[in-house]
Amino acid sequence: MKPTAIVYTSNTGYTAAYAALLGEKTGLPTYALEDWKEGTEKPVIYLGWLMAGSVVKFKKAIKSCRIVALCGVGLGDTGSQLAAVRKTNSIPEEVPLFTLQGGMNHEKVRGVYKSMIRVLTKVMTAKKNRTKDEDRMLDLLIKGGNYVCEENLSSVLAWYNEQ
Repeated sequence: MKPTAIVYTSNTGYTAAYAALLGEKTGLPTYALEDWKEGTEKPVIYLGWLMAGSVVKFKKAIKSCRIVALCGVGLGDTGSQLAAVRKTNSIPEEVPLFTLQGGMNHEKVRGVYKSMIRVLTKVMTAKKNRTKDEDRMLDLLIKGGNYVCEENLSSVLAWYNEQ
């Protein structure tokens, strides 16, 4: 089913940036979840930020939107952690799932999330035999950076164009 809008939740701006870029490329209107007033009738692509494999506010989005595709924006490489994200969030197999690498801006991380990032950085630094994805994630955690780009949306755009 062809989506009619993009709905998103963002914490530090990377998910919002992907939503805007996806909206630009598809011509679909974008809405922050708290601004979505259309109910569950219209099919949407939902973008949410990832925290420990959970798509933040996904359960709230399910109650507010008819989600036909889901994008989780996190620290890991684009296309990584799909099975874990699907399992953690109980996403049905028929719902297309995409993971997108966002970024890290230490100045925008607040409260409990700041503490969680510190703990994650310590745990990953101490881990032996890290994968290449984990090395890149650790580098992002330490140095910060922005990986939002059209190339990372290529699978989402391919899916959208097939609808």
